[in-house]
Amino acid sequence: MAMLETSAPTNSIRATHITANALILALWLWLYRAVFAYLAIIFTYEDFRTNQIVLVGVIVLIALQARKEKWSLKFDALPRWHLSALILVFAGSILYLIVERWLDINTISASIFFLASYGLLGLWIAPQRWRAGLPAALLIVGVLPFGEHMQTFIGYPMRILTASIVRDGLALAGIGSIGVDTILILENGVSQIDLPCSGVKSLWTGALFLIAATWIERRPLNARWCVIAIAFALLLFITNLARVAILVVVGQVLNARLAAEMIHVPLGVLGFVIACAAAVALLRLLPTQSLNLEAPISNLNSNSAWLGAILIVAIFGMGLLYTPRPQTGLTQATIAWTFPADIIAQSAPLKPDELRWLMRDNAEGADRFRFTWRDLSGSMILVTSATWRAHHRPERCFEVYGLAINDSRAFLVAPDFSVLRVALGDARKQQTWSAAYWFQSAERVTDDYGTRIWDDVTLQPKRWVLVSILFNDARDPNTLELQTFFRAVRDAVARNLNKK
Repeated sequence: MAMLETSAPTNSIRATHITANALILALWLWLYRAVFAYLAIIFTYEDFRTNQIVLVGVIVLIALQARKEKWSLKFDALPRWHLSALILVFAGSILYLIVERWLDINTISASIFFLASYGLLGLWIAPQRWRAGLPAALLIVGVLPFGEHMQTFIGYPMRILTASIVRDGLALAGIGSIGVDTILILENGVSQIDLPCSGVKSLWTGALFLIAATWIERRPLNARWCVIAIAFALLLFITNLARVAILVVVGQVLNARLAAEMIHVPLGVLGFVIACAAAVALLRLLPTQSLNLEAPISNLNSNSAWLGAILIVAIFGMGLLYTPRPQTGLTQATIAWTFPADIIAQSAPLKPDELRWLMRDNAEGADRFRFTWRDLSGSMILVTSATWRAHHRPERCFEVYGLAINDSRAFLVAPDFSVLRVALGDARKQQTWSAAYWFQSAERVTDDYGTRIWDDVTLQPKRWVLVSILFNDARDPNTLELQTFFRAVRDAVARNLNKK
């Protein structure tokens, strides 16, 4: 009878604790509610198949390590005081509110969500185990599409630096007639694959490998580890530099373009494997991280009812403070487009849902035209904006309309004018089309999306136009006729921009 009287309050207390923890979790998910629509896209859309495959691998690794290290969560107890975890919870959440209000970059918000959530879990995990499991949180963050963002934000300066070094190196070897643009076009032309052998993508893949190896080898994340990470990144850059140099020598100097395409994949994979092997060797120079798997959970600080109450109030308050970045609409009154007399262009207004999509990302104007010029015909979309968010890579638009991307590579129309030409087909491969696009400001033309974004880093961002052209049939960009048409459109856009 005495045992029954003792167990009844215990069960009641456990139920109270579980209810309080459930409330904390619910409020936490409510605070980060804006992230889940983005995560649903990343983990379900075919465009992010690579990220989804990596996610499966990360989940399997986490499950194996959790079983090996005997992870346990005590959600029938109140959260315990853990300073490092609490700092991650509150600093991350405040940063999330700032990012959502002023930056609205989904990948950053999702990264903060995963890291701050790991901080929250640390209030129910033994501190030593929590610190040892930090690589798991970093791997989950790394699954996000950083490769695409790195390609955009880091890719451009990295490509320019690589091409410049290769050019200077060839000049020292007595080969001085190859320019940076030629190297960029050649390297783009033979590297249309989605493997970790391209320079920027290897950084993303390599970062995931290094974090996973660190966790498996049980090495500490400290200053020495950061030095190893920097050395690994430099080694990846050097191997990619060697790859580009070999491709230029084979494809441009020796004029063996087919051979360059054949050796591109083996060179990239070989360089990546060598860099990863060197990283593992360096990691093993670090001491093994000690982890007492037998440490009892009772060694933690006692339950803190007041900490649970503070968490509930604080998370609820931050949820009320959440304010997304304000969305501005499409002005549609920016430029009254005019074209040369020999380009017959008729306005073909965009559909309401297409306009709403552009309004969401702050486009100043979006105009579509049907055109004919000599024996060329097709459609052309001009999207004007002073922010990179309203611009995009048109390949995804073509795929949305059911067209398959058969090929996509840069083409040099003139020394200062490159376009991205796209070969399209239908699902049954019964018909083919050609498309081309570029980004243009009053002073510059580029086919590189990263260049367009980097222009917004300046204190006075310029107005840019995304020029996207879809022809009614397949066209060879090497023909003088098509190149003349590209120049005519470029000059027309420049004249209209200079009128503003």
